[in-house]
Amino acid sequence: MPLRTIIPSFLLGVLVAGTAAVAADYDRDDALATSQGAIGRAVTNRTLRDIDGQSFELDNLRGKPLVISMIYTSCHHVCPTITKNLGSAVEIASEALGEDAFSVVTIGFDWAVDTPDRMRLYASERRIDAPNWHFLAGDPDSITALSEDIGFLFYASAKGFDHLTQTTVLDADGVVYRQIYGVDIDPPSLVEPLKELVFDTPRQAGLLEHWLDTFRLFCTVYDPNSGRYTFDYSIAMTIFVGILCLAAIATFIIREWRHAR
Repeated sequence: MPLRTIIPSFLLGVLVAGTAAVAADYDRDDALATSQGAIGRAVTNRTLRDIDGQSFELDNLRGKPLVISMIYTSCHHVCPTITKNLGSAVEIASEALGEDAFSVVTIGFDWAVDTPDRMRLYASERRIDAPNWHFLAGDPDSITALSEDIGFLFYASAKGFDHLTQTTVLDADGVVYRQIYGVDIDPPSLVEPLKELVFDTPRQAGLLEHWLDTFRLFCTVYDPNSGRYTFDYSIAMTIFVGILCLAAIATFIIREWRHAR
């Protein structure tokens, strides 16, 4: 995505998590450059803890796209709003792609406060219990390393933390594929990269499954009136008619070639 197309939405989407002045160490341009610079970077496996306090390996989620949202639980406005809006987008993505097509993790980066119990409460207060959505806590080393991998900068400030409102999409191999900015997460901004990752990658099951997935990729479109993704049968019919026309032309050419011999 060209940088010039990102900057306008970035200027609207970057919010300071706190009402105090921006910390001296926090620079918005640097935060954006760091975030964009992470695209294409492989995220190393990290050991975190789930809401039950059990070890949770990020590698457990390999094999399908992963959505990462970094928050801190003592944030009373921006982070809860991000999670709420992400929840709406995830619901739409699950309807369009299937709940088991991708995973989501919300990770508390304030390691001194964001314990497994706090992450459990955070999820409960937002009534999020989807099986493909995990709320995780971590120690300073794991949080710092993961933040660096995904290009997420945060700095302590007088009223909390200054940070980019960033949602990160990884591919099935754990490589940063897309960065989404802003509190208001428009469903297509999440679903479109997930569609590309879910449908537009050859599967080990064979070429036929890949063709079917590619067909679904082109025919699953966003309907702004309903706010949902639907299967557009008009696109499917257009593709089908196009295939028939190509088949007819190919048949005619072959017959003429044989007749000419």
